Amino acid sequence: METAETAQNIPGTIGAVASDGTHPVDQRPPLVRTFILGLQHVLAMYAGAIAVPLIVGGALIAAGEFDAEDMHHLIVADLFVAGVASVIQSLGVWRFGARLPLIQGVSFVSVAPMIAIGSEHGITAIYGSVIATGVVMMLVAPFFAKVVKYFPPLVIGTIITVVGLSLLSVAAGWLFNQNGPVEEQGTGQNFLLALGTLVTVICIHRFAPAAWTSMAVLGGIIVGTVAGVFVGASDFSAVADADWVGVPTPFQFGTPTFDIASILTMVLVGLVIMTETSGDIVAVGDITGRRATGRTLADGLRADGLATFLGGIFNTFPYSAFAQNVGLVSLSRVASRFVVTASGLILIVLGLLPKVGEMATGIPSPVLGGAGVALFGMVAAAGIRTLSTVIWTETRALIVGVSIAVAMLPTVFDGLYANVPSGLEMILDSGITVGAVTVILLNLLLNRQDGGHLAEPTLPDSAVAASEAREASEADETGVPDAQAVR
Repeated sequence: METAETAQNIPGTIGAVASDGTHPVDQRPPLVRTFILGLQHVLAMYAGAIAVPLIVGGALIAAGEFDAEDMHHLIVADLFVAGVASVIQSLGVWRFGARLPLIQGVSFVSVAPMIAIGSEHGITAIYGSVIATGVVMMLVAPFFAKVVKYFPPLVIGTIITVVGLSLLSVAAGWLFNQNGPVEEQGTGQNFLLALGTLVTVICIHRFAPAAWTSMAVLGGIIVGTVAGVFVGASDFSAVADADWVGVPTPFQFGTPTFDIASILTMVLVGLVIMTETSGDIVAVGDITGRRATGRTLADGLRADGLATFLGGIFNTFPYSAFAQNVGLVSLSRVASRFVVTASGLILIVLGLLPKVGEMATGIPSPVLGGAGVALFGMVAAAGIRTLSTVIWTETRALIVGVSIAVAMLPTVFDGLYANVPSGLEMILDSGITVGAVTVILLNLLLNRQDGGHLAEPTLPDSAVAASEAREASEADETGVPDAQAVR
């Protein structure tokens, strides 16, 4: 752990003093150090980044709306656009980008609605709704920065909890290997691979040094995949046939189609994503000592919209800031936005390597299931932790309880809305969308006591945990918390 005195001599570190008065966010660490720290950010977010295309692609394959041979295109396109988005967010281009160390990646909030849209109208409808949502996000960014106060911890915590709980059905499908041959579904080998992966994730998260805990899911996937090689479950035969270099092709899967119900669903998801990113911008501004202003929020949210728009063009999905990387900023004490720029460039390079995408598709489904149990469980836990900051009343308990129950109905009873009109069915079948609408409306209508329906954006769970861990470590070393760590 770097001491405060050492940090003052390392450019880009929280507390670093520059002779010209440059803020640590704008300082440039040495090139090699910048690359290594940028690579650490990529490793911390990689498992989450590839999870969304694997989830959505797998669901569309099961629905007969996508070819398994094209899965690697989704992965490399996701990495490519995530890199471009991270560069824009960190460097800033005109009024796009918060100019803070924020890694961009596909948001889990969009997963269930995209599966519903794609299963009903095909993958081109997903991209049409994503493009439209990107445009809306860019247009409303300046106004949203002013109304984000209507999304207090009660709303955000409920939505995040619903996201985690809803995605557990995906993890179960992976664990069961539902897209594999019938004879390979639900076998003991599947459960052992999943269990080994899950145990590895838990062990890394519990016993590894603090700087490595954010990579626990990636570590579990690597160990599980290696184990899968020995039992014949990992299949990397397609990697040899994949090209070394390839540029993601716009509209590779067809011209986008624009369905009104799909667009309305995705726009609502976009508003939730903007709330998520607002919290991350406030958090990283607080951690680095450069407080987020209204303009910072607007520029950061506008970059989210641009990234989402590009996602629809380049065959990928909506983007937001990754909370786990906000936590990594706190743990590493590295404030320089140019480190994240390096991360973006690394992601762009990975997105130009089709072999990387093919390697991801060779991961055994049960391994993804074991990692998914941990990953989605931690998402739900993050939501619960956010809810723990709420001052509870019977009314607030009712709001949260009803919202979660409404959101989980289509998950616990498949086909619940099968007989309602198709456009309405698609919206209702997305538990995340319905849960978000329910908690937002109930919060505005019922949660009026002591201004409970209003709140400023809060630190994401990962940033809080990372900051607490850092403060505890510094207190152990010096006897008192570092002044830079006290917010």
